[in-house]
Amino acid sequence: MAKDDAVTLDVGDHEVRITHPGKIVFREVGLTKRDLIDYYLAVADGALRGAADRPMVLKRFVKGIDREAFFQKRVPENHPEFIQTATLEYASGTSAEETVIRDAAGLAWVVNLGCIDLNPHPVRARDLDHPDELRIDLDPMPGVDWAQIVDVAFIARDVLGDVGLAGWPKTSGSRGIHILVRLQPDWEYPDVRLAAQTLAREVETRAPGLATAHWWKEERGESVFVDFNQNAKDRTVASAYSVRPLPDARVSTPLGWDELRERRPEEFTVRTVPDRFASAGDPHAGMDDAAGSLDGLLALAAELGPAERAPRGDGSGRRRSTMPLIEIARAKTKDEALAGLERWKQRHPDVVDQLSPADVLVDGMRGSSSLWYRIRVNLQHVPAGERPSQEPLEVDYDPWAGRG
Repeated sequence: MAKDDAVTLDVGDHEVRITHPGKIVFREVGLTKRDLIDYYLAVADGALRGAADRPMVLKRFVKGIDREAFFQKRVPENHPEFIQTATLEYASGTSAEETVIRDAAGLAWVVNLGCIDLNPHPVRARDLDHPDELRIDLDPMPGVDWAQIVDVAFIARDVLGDVGLAGWPKTSGSRGIHILVRLQPDWEYPDVRLAAQTLAREVETRAPGLATAHWWKEERGESVFVDFNQNAKDRTVASAYSVRPLPDARVSTPLGWDELRERRPEEFTVRTVPDRFASAGDPHAGMDDAAGSLDGLLALAAELGPAERAPRGDGSGRRRSTMPLIEIARAKTKDEALAGLERWKQRHPDVVDQLSPADVLVDGMRGSSSLWYRIRVNLQHVPAGERPSQEPLEVDYDPWAGRG
């Protein structure tokens, strides 16, 4: 690749310098960095509806989608004048001056840095303490099909309607569904998280076996987890029209409720979404005019009473699970972790035959600037006398090594 192959794009009133525009980003479908920027410019109105005026974490894939991204909270020092900033105070006591984009030029600029998806906070830069968006993440466990996820989405819509709120669905860009709820910015983070947890509990009550509000993965079974903790302070999710780092360049795509049962996530990619956007517009176009109140969900929270507490620890600082768990691997990459799992399976074929898909727990763990991966196995379906004991880890990566 030539060292000096940069081009300058005129985007609105700004010039944006794009380095290595011909760099292949999605090898399987032949998409370059320039293709990715052209995609975001084509859907800019929709993408900005979810990401503009919000501080965002830069999730940078500088070595391609086959390598782990690193997370950059602080805005680069040499950012152009059309990039704004906002200083967030984190729960840990630290702070960071984060990137805030306002327009299509900002979209092109962050993609040039290696960002593939957009990860904004649920607050506006003008008011960092009061979220104006509640985020419902319907996260299916292994073995759960699309029809079950959609059923849970409609139940969540009914709960929202009962408390006077409107939900706006989109594909997550992976296997799940996100439902976004615009709020009047009158509540702080703890209230928004409580409201989301209350909604999750009510969905679980209305759809036992289909949906769960259990925070601990090993307790969920083959159900759809209504992930309320995406509303905790410091958390971000991929916003609407974000391209996801999957080989087919899949897009987190807004849908109308009337489309949800008929469409599938794999239909929506960088190649297909611009035509859909141009011809049909944005199904989320009216969401900013539908900001609602949390009063109904908070009243329901008081009616339901405190949520069940998580199991206590064992005295070592670790949580004591109610399930018979063993840990298989801790690895720097997902491929290394899965390779360790395969080695463990080869040694225990009789155990593997008794596991359900949801018994294998693969967790992407957020480190200080990147992900690492943990794999555990829940032996709940294996008779007690046949359960293997905890063995040395197949891969024993220490994400904290060298950090003092």
